[in-house]
Amino acid sequence: MQILYNAKTDLLYLRLDDRRQPVINKRLSEDIVLDVGEDGRIVGIEILDASKHLNLERLLPVKYEAV
Repeated sequence: MQILYNAKTDLLYLRLDDRRQPVINKRLSEDIVLDVGEDGRIVGIEILDASKHLNLERLLPVKYEAV
């Protein structure tokens, strides 16, 4: 599992499956999007406005994306 955070866009992405595969985006709410891959399995979770929903410091280690 990978945890990626982009401070510029305040987007947190939890990557659950590292295999490259086509995904379908399913919006659960205004700020949460699931990436669903083969066999209906969740590949990733995207959280928009992440700092409003989570204490990001507690998710360490977090890989920050250089922008």
